[in-house]
Amino acid sequence: MTFAGWLTIVLFVVVLTALAIPLGRYMAAVYTGERTILDPLFNTPERLLYRILRVDPHREQDWKAYAKSLIIFSLAGWLLLYFILRTQTLWNWTGLNPEHFHSAPWNVTFNTTSSFLTNTNWQYYSGETTMSYFSQMAGLTVQNFLSAGVGIAVAVALIRGIVSRSGSSLGNFWHDLVRTVLWVLTPISFVIALVLVFGGATQNFSHYLSFNGPTGLANSIAMGPVASQEAIKLLGTNGGGFLNVNSAHPFENPTGFTNFVEMLTVLVIPAALVFMYGRMAGNRRQGYAIFATMMVMFVGAVCVAYIAEAHGSPAQHAAGLHTQVIAGSTGGNLEGKEQRFGIAGSALFDVVTTVTSCGAVNSALESFTGIGGAVPFANLSASEVIFGGVGTGLYSILLYVLLAVFIGGLMVGRTPEYLGKKIEGREIKLVTLALLITPLTALFSTALATASASGRASISSAAAGTPQGFSETFYAYLSQANNNGSAFAGYTGFIQPNAGSLGSHGVTFADVLGGFTMMFARYAPILFALAVAGALAGKRVSPAGLGTMRTDNPTFVVLLIGVIILVGALTFFPALLLGPIVQGLTGHLY
Repeated sequence: MTFAGWLTIVLFVVVLTALAIPLGRYMAAVYTGERTILDPLFNTPERLLYRILRVDPHREQDWKAYAKSLIIFSLAGWLLLYFILRTQTLWNWTGLNPEHFHSAPWNVTFNTTSSFLTNTNWQYYSGETTMSYFSQMAGLTVQNFLSAGVGIAVAVALIRGIVSRSGSSLGNFWHDLVRTVLWVLTPISFVIALVLVFGGATQNFSHYLSFNGPTGLANSIAMGPVASQEAIKLLGTNGGGFLNVNSAHPFENPTGFTNFVEMLTVLVIPAALVFMYGRMAGNRRQGYAIFATMMVMFVGAVCVAYIAEAHGSPAQHAAGLHTQVIAGSTGGNLEGKEQRFGIAGSALFDVVTTVTSCGAVNSALESFTGIGGAVPFANLSASEVIFGGVGTGLYSILLYVLLAVFIGGLMVGRTPEYLGKKIEGREIKLVTLALLITPLTALFSTALATASASGRASISSAAAGTPQGFSETFYAYLSQANNNGSAFAGYTGFIQPNAGSLGSHGVTFADVLGGFTMMFARYAPILFALAVAGALAGKRVSPAGLGTMRTDNPTFVVLLIGVIILVGALTFFPALLLGPIVQGLTGHLY
């Protein structure tokens, strides 16, 4: 541990908060119809998009109509992306496939399409050897914008349901989606892309560079429009890398400065949405309380990860590696980390990307120590409430807020109320279902993978039968169920033998199971969140009384943190014991 490392963490927290507050104010204006500085620029494109979509943005929708529009839009997006990826060679005439890449097999395309549609961006392929520039831009980058827009739209709809004083309307899905993409994601992505280009990230349409190395072997250097996809992959908490090693590659993340900018880019919208909620609710203290909850848990995770990685593992100490001195840093676990980022920059990035649904990485998570590697597990076990993905983080923690209000009300013998609305049995049933779907999906998929021959064959041979092997499997489905996309590398697809008429590529167990895991864990909670919004929208507001439990003070923050930890521990702790915790207590490298 170093002073510079701790200073980086403190500076990050300060800058993030300073950026999130004004952005939250701006976003509140976008969704409440107030005038913004970007209105003259986007008003005309907005009207054009409504004509193309043939929708009336002023037509109010209840939760069922809102959900129907969302599902239809997502289904159309899935079909279009699948078509683009499966017909990759047909687009060679555009000049955006200079390496003449062929399409991936159907099973990989199924997984990739499901992954990018759900804001997961899990990748069973290497971008620079699989995807053409056209597929990267017209397919994957477009979905990065749209999947992020869907998440934010759901969060805005839930806010309207909570703060609504009469009626059942949650707004209009098309209006929320278009304004999210134009007013929020596009301008910020443009600025971030420029920063990355000036920082050294690649942005071109060139052929790959070919050269002969010192031994005379032929090599190539991947080119492409990296910076533009990098910006939205981070801003929309998507995470899929243009290049195989993601943000560890110098073309995606060239310097320590760009590393700092990328981490801010991941968290700025999830943090801003909390302040936006306070303004839309007419009580900024509500936003401050939720932000404090998120930040306390975030800082705790960062501290544990940094200390664990700076200390190293028992296996490293037993091997005498604790005397290692690299890049001016004495001791610690530097395996799998870029020296230009160091331990602090890697540990902080690891936490940033796993508290959200981003999944971008700048180091190898499987190379973290047992305790350091347990941090991303714990972050994912919180089910996207420590900031979380764009939109998903806010609506997830609001569901936890309702659950905490209900539990608190039962503890003091009062009728649970939130912002003047009674929280009754129907709402709690919907909240409980929304919160339990993600962990149950992750655990079910993990059990299916570990109990089947195909699933076990997906574990890397070096880790088979070890805590590391179980960690690879559990993390894969925990990441996919949380729409995160990061991985304990080693777990991969496995082609089943005797595929018969299904073709030479066979059926990849991990591709298919992962694809269904991502889609179910994405859309089922969304439907229940919208149902909660619909149930609350029609409730009458009662004035606060002496017995009303406050939800904007430190006491409620402590209660909310306790509920989040309790639910996460009850659902995931036994599984964590079998993987990273056991590994952290052993002297074996695996």
